Amino acid sequence: MNRKAITVQNLKVWVWDKEILKWVSLNFCLGKNYCLLWKNGSGKSTLSAFLMWHPKYEYISGEVNIDWKDLLSLPPEERSQAWLFLSFQNVPEIKGIKLSEYLRTIYNIHLLSKRPVSKEETCLKGGLSPFVFKRFIKKYLEELHIEESFLNRELNVWFSGGEKRKIEMLQMKLIWPKYIILDEIDSWLDLDAFKKVAELLKSINNENNSLIIITHYFKILNYVDVDEVYVIKQWLVDKKWWKELIDNIKKKGYE
Repeated sequence: MNRKAITVQNLKVWVWDKEILKWVSLNFCLGKNYCLLWKNGSGKSTLSAFLMWHPKYEYISGEVNIDWKDLLSLPPEERSQAWLFLSFQNVPEIKGIKLSEYLRTIYNIHLLSKRPVSKEETCLKGGLSPFVFKRFIKKYLEELHIEESFLNRELNVWFSGGEKRKIEMLQMKLIWPKYIILDEIDSWLDLDAFKKVAELLKSINNENNSLIIITHYFKILNYVDVDEVYVIKQWLVDKKWWKELIDNIKKKGYE
């Protein structure tokens, strides 16, 4: 494969001595959107968490590459800097960390990672200062209809489901990830919040990124065009289909 992509070959993953993924092989090409389908417990969320190196999951065998680089050799922070982003199914709340400092930190890390820098440069050119960052981020807050007062709040603490998803969209706008995994992003949202999040997601999607959507409800697919569908059944990639499969599942169910 010559184009940029995440490639998974014969991946086998366990959790607590139980086999969760076995011999999984699939590709996510940059610029295309994908959907992972099947019932609960089939391994869809396991795959997404493993790609970000969740410590609960045990690697057994197989290969995973991102843009021709061995993903499995990279710690979580370097996987993020390799332009992989995971939107959590349940967004965690983290007390004691201001949203503004979190966002500034991840922005500066990604800004500096765009070119090789020495330790001295990292200290001297540590990215945007708190004052400059607040001015810089203002345009993104306005685009996403996020009040500036949110920057002084603790990270996701007492945020509504829709507000948490907007903060994830804000992170995407700041760090420009190429491969965006959306693990049931439509969960915990009321109808109005879902529509706003879906429209924002559509505006972020372009030819320079790929959305990898895990969902049970298909509503999100009314807003985002999907190129290919992977069916993960009994911990295996059962088949790869074109997006027409989604219409058939809507009508007839998985069976």
